[in-house]
Amino acid sequence: MNAIVKNDTWELATLPKDHKSIGVKWVYKKKLNAQDEVERYKARLVAKGYKQKTEIDYEEVFAPVARMETIRLLISLTAQNKWNIYQMDVKSAFLNGVLEEEVYIEQPPGYIKEGQEEKVLKLQKALYGLKQAPRAWNTRIDTYFKKHGFVQCSYEHALYVKVCHDDIMFVALYVDDMIFMGNNDDMIEKFKMEMSKEFEMTDLGLMSYFLGLKVKQDKSGIFVS
Repeated sequence: MNAIVKNDTWELATLPKDHKSIGVKWVYKKKLNAQDEVERYKARLVAKGYKQKTEIDYEEVFAPVARMETIRLLISLTAQNKWNIYQMDVKSAFLNGVLEEEVYIEQPPGYIKEGQEEKVLKLQKALYGLKQAPRAWNTRIDTYFKKHGFVQCSYEHALYVKVCHDDIMFVALYVDDMIFMGNNDDMIEKFKMEMSKEFEMTDLGLMSYFLGLKVKQDKSGIFVS
């Protein structure tokens, strides 16, 4: 809920007569690490997106993600050039997506405003569970990357490349997780710093576990299992 408030996700409003509000619910889950151990418990407020109506509550929903072939190719490229692969995670990524549609949700259980129970919440940002949430987030991060000098790969839309003189950097995006590598450590550190200024990030250091791949990196090479 702190992330929702911090991102100005919604505002209290009266439901217009020509709109219907969408219900919400709390979802609880465990996040596991590479050793299949519980890393932390998470509680997330999600919209009941299955009640949304096409062309009323949303239009476009597609959002690209990096393919496994691309991830393996980047690992191979990194090993060949004796670089390192780094990993970061965007906290509450979907809450950064700006909605194009006018969407209203019910007040969440446990957070209903006393004396204003009939009010609803007008969304300013995307919420997990909405049909268009992945696309809204992808549009936001795509705009950010391009503004900062990255070029989107024409045949893999979740892969971005930045070239500056003799330096090069690659970023592959899978929803809110990203891996990145390049030939200049200062360029890598600047990327981390700028991302952390724009979004709330978790720096996971060297890539060790991504999309089911366990990765070990040391001076002798990169090992995947």
